[in-house]
Amino acid sequence: MGLFSLTQEIAIDLGTANTIITCDDKIVVDEPSVVAISMSDNKMMAVGRKAQQMIGRGGHMVRTVRPLKDGVIADFYACEMMIRGMIKLIPQQHKLFTPQLRMVVGIPSSSTEVEIRAVRDSSEHAGGRDVYMIFEPMAAAIGMGIDVEAAEGCMVVDIGGGTTEIAVISLGGIVSNKSIKVAGDDLNADIIEFMGRMHNLRIDEPTAERIKMQVGSALPELDNPPEDFMVIGPNKVTALPMTVPVSYQEIAHCLEKSIAKIENAVLQALEQTPPELYADIVKKGIFLAGGGALLHGLSKRLTDKIQIPFHVAEDPLHCVARGTGIALKNVDKFNFLIR
Repeated sequence: MGLFSLTQEIAIDLGTANTIITCDDKIVVDEPSVVAISMSDNKMMAVGRKAQQMIGRGGHMVRTVRPLKDGVIADFYACEMMIRGMIKLIPQQHKLFTPQLRMVVGIPSSSTEVEIRAVRDSSEHAGGRDVYMIFEPMAAAIGMGIDVEAAEGCMVVDIGGGTTEIAVISLGGIVSNKSIKVAGDDLNADIIEFMGRMHNLRIDEPTAERIKMQVGSALPELDNPPEDFMVIGPNKVTALPMTVPVSYQEIAHCLEKSIAKIENAVLQALEQTPPELYADIVKKGIFLAGGGALLHGLSKRLTDKIQIPFHVAEDPLHCVARGTGIALKNVDKFNFLIR
């Protein structure tokens, strides 16, 4: 009967765009942060990739919800259902016969007390018994292998779906941080607006995401440019089908304003950094994490603009998830976790 009393430990990177769950040092769930809810009985129909496929296809029968907006919970009920659904997706070999869960959840570094309480309540309602939280830039730094408890400064820029988190870390704490609500979702919105304005083409968010992944660029000139991406959709005026080739130069032009905001936020964070830590950052460089770090030419643009080397993490999409998983194993050791 001892097996029935064990507590399962899971780490959750609760992101605006994707939710990643790690268990036993392995990523066991990596799904879009979407939940599909039946309009008739208000119950969950699908979660993750299956729910994402229902966006724009369910009519009046299904409501597809992204419970997080700008890194925080926008729909409490949908978020609770999504966390429950994601936990059910954990493969059978990683499950124990127990409803008791110990969780560590990644949250934005700018979270208010109310936003932290919302994450804690959602996690507890979804089955969490012991719920700890960790700020995402701290988790990203741990996931990259940085010694966050060392007596030297490091800067992490985590470009997620809803927010860009910039933090200077030293001695196991965040010395200064800057969080702006400009990230992957805003880049998608820029692409949707650009395609409508320049090509009279109506596209939705999943298509904008594919364009960003294929030909998204921070620079109008790249050493290894990607091929043009063919976009199919209806004409905004006539509703007739169109096929439009999109180049990385066009996307670099349409993303210019949003990327400039990220640049300015990094500069503002550097202004707030104590001189001793600033010297450490110049020596070691600045580390990029999150899906936005994969944008073509971004690290080169930031390096040229700020004149400090920018290093893209080995696996930027999973840095926060890996760091959250390491924090889970060191709950008693890391005193920067929030309860």
